[in-house]
Amino acid sequence: MTLRERYGDGKPAALGWAGCLAVVGGFLVGAAVWTAGAGPGVRGGLEGERDLSLVYVELPLLLFGMPALALAVWALVSGVLRAREGAAALVMVAVLALAAWAGMEWLDVRTAPFTRGGPW
Repeated sequence: MTLRERYGDGKPAALGWAGCLAVVGGFLVGAAVWTAGAGPGVRGGLEGERDLSLVYVELPLLLFGMPALALAVWALVSGVLRAREGAAALVMVAVLALAAWAGMEWLDVRTAPFTRGGPW
């Protein structure tokens, strides 16, 4: 089956690949956000304090939540709203960028005790 062939509903075959790329992109964004944001809490701060809830809670949330968000946005914009593929991809990238920013802010708050000095 080539990319020019169409499914039975009239959609181009490239839409299936675009959804898969949305999931992979969401996974990579989630992994990058967790790696950059949770590093200080996992490595430990003063006297080896570590917050392992970053591994048990935030890691699965980012690794599975970002791809789910990307796929949901892609399906909503391209399927339900019937936007063009380029517009759907642009909206998906914008939503992933906003979610990455929100994830970094959340992890910044969670790892603040490990990165900022005490009152002394």
